[in-house]
Amino acid sequence: MWVGIAFAWCMVLFAMMPLWHWKGGQNPSGIRRKVEPAAFMARTQEFIREYRVGDDRGMPIVEPPPGSDIYLMGMAFQWTPILKLQKGASYTLHLSALDVNHGFSLFPVNVNFQVVPGYDYGLRITPNSSGDYRIICNEFCGIGHHLMVGRVIVVDPPVTAMTTPGGGE
Repeated sequence: MWVGIAFAWCMVLFAMMPLWHWKGGQNPSGIRRKVEPAAFMARTQEFIREYRVGDDRGMPIVEPPPGSDIYLMGMAFQWTPILKLQKGASYTLHLSALDVNHGFSLFPVNVNFQVVPGYDYGLRITPNSSGDYRIICNEFCGIGHHLMVGRVIVVDPPVTAMTTPGGGE
């Protein structure tokens, strides 16, 4: 009898694994596709050329328009570029690693993601709080792993002058 109960419980748990993946809401089942690291690097460099607004100690800062595809690559102890995003705007974040596995952790927000070379992971994001966020690599990637810290800067959307009926502002 106990063997039958144990077997039935094992089958329930086995069935829960795929069901939890689809209904659990915790897996970032976004856009995934294979990509050559050189091709992803070229896309990221083009993204930087198009939307660059400055530098911070040699690291490019990019400010893409809301609704655009944004690129972030992990390689040799750095996340490139620094992303400057608008609060409340939606973006598709493309992540990939060029050399080895990296872990993407966004602090203080609890976002964690494994970034693997040869894959482009697209995540739809909408920043809902302004501030300066840190990207930490949480997968040991070599001797300079502790230096692999990136940034995401979320700014409030530009204020536009609104007029009220009667000509006042």
